[in-house]
Amino acid sequence: MAVKIRLQRHGKKGKPFYWIVAADARSKRDGKYLEKIGTYDPNQKPASIDLDFDSALSWLAKGAQPTSTAKAILSYTGVLLKRHLDGGVKKGAFTEAEAKKRFDKWMKEKSAKVEKKIEDVKTALESNKKEARDREEEYRKKKLEDAKSAAEAKAAEEAPADEAPADEAPADEAPADEAPADEAPADEAPAEEDK
Repeated sequence: MAVKIRLQRHGKKGKPFYWIVAADARSKRDGKYLEKIGTYDPNQKPASIDLDFDSALSWLAKGAQPTSTAKAILSYTGVLLKRHLDGGVKKGAFTEAEAKKRFDKWMKEKSAKVEKKIEDVKTALESNKKEARDREEEYRKKKLEDAKSAAEAKAAEEAPADEAPADEAPADEAPADEAPADEAPADEAPAEEDK
């Protein structure tokens, strides 16, 4: 019987959640399976992988073929590297202690990369939140300034209507001032005539 390590889809529409299973190659995608090896949740940032390492390694040793996505997950978690190192030990290329040392070194580096990625995602999320808050604050300030300028414009429209009659009154007084000025030259003119 050909066994495949593959993903079995669960979850709701638009929010997939997968079980990593060892199943007969002839069974349906979401059909019967031999053993549930783990879970994979691509909705989280970064994606969450919960895998039974020893079970996956034993299925690979028995000849189970992983699908492309399952192979990527197994590689990411280090199952394929462990299988490769076990093969090297069987051939006599290096000792079990050397294989364990290499695997531990790889796991340390991998966990450091994963932690860095998690921190990067968190900082990016925080910066996005901060930028959104800043944009919201700018929008509120602009809206407040627009409201103030609209209120000032409305007040300015009402104020000139009140001031217009006041401006007309000084205009009426100005011709009254000009009339006495006309009279003064009239007085001077008769004085010139007397000479």
